[in-house]
Amino acid sequence: MTRKPLIAGNWKMNLNHLEAIAHVQRLAFSLKEEDFEEVDVLVLPPFTDMRSVQTLIDADRLRIAFGAQDLSDKDNGAYTGQISGVFLSKLGCKYALTGHSERRGINAESSELVMQKTKAALRNNITPIVCVGEPSDIRKNGNHVTYTLDQLEQSLSDLTKEMIKDIAIAYEPVWAIGTGEIATPQDAEQMALEIRNWLVDRTSLTIAQGMRILYGGSVKSSTAAGIMAMPNIDGLLVGGASIDPDEFVGICRYRLAGV
Repeated sequence: MTRKPLIAGNWKMNLNHLEAIAHVQRLAFSLKEEDFEEVDVLVLPPFTDMRSVQTLIDADRLRIAFGAQDLSDKDNGAYTGQISGVFLSKLGCKYALTGHSERRGINAESSELVMQKTKAALRNNITPIVCVGEPSDIRKNGNHVTYTLDQLEQSLSDLTKEMIKDIAIAYEPVWAIGTGEIATPQDAEQMALEIRNWLVDRTSLTIAQGMRILYGGSVKSSTAAGIMAMPNIDGLLVGGASIDPDEFVGICRYRLAGV
């Protein structure tokens, strides 16, 4: 089954709304129609940038999608500082990260909360990109597959098969995020295959074959092609390199590496 690759740029806490406009304009100028035919391009700006990004994308009819780096598990109420999926959906937001390692680590988010946020995204017609992955000590002990699949199970435990088919999964080994280290293409493929096999058992072969599994962790234009050559890798979750427009465009054009 052919799965169109998704290249997602997570800006994290970078770029103010004016810088965001310039950044998206640069991407739109550099990426060609044939690029969008080959990959889906997604930017994940800070919340304060989203209205500016949405206005630009809509006004110029750009083929770049935008999403949120996080969302609340609640739709409304007395939850100061949180952002509702209802608001994001009304803005035209198509994707949201749930369970990013920095949210799990810095903000101590549990897999139970990740699951509730994933459900909040789905009920507001937002595609959640559920992030899972192991820290360095687990990798060194050789328990990375068990750890990651357990994390995935806990993050999706209440979801039905029909709900699961509408999500994407990002494997992001924690030891490779912001460290300059990167899993080899074979490391990424091993985990993606384990995740897909888990999805077959949890849902069905048809559903599992239709779902996108992304890799994230210090991705660069120089490494993207090797990772994307793996049969079970269907996209990339790009961190630091996504705020460099030339580098991000190079990642989106991974298929042209060496041409």
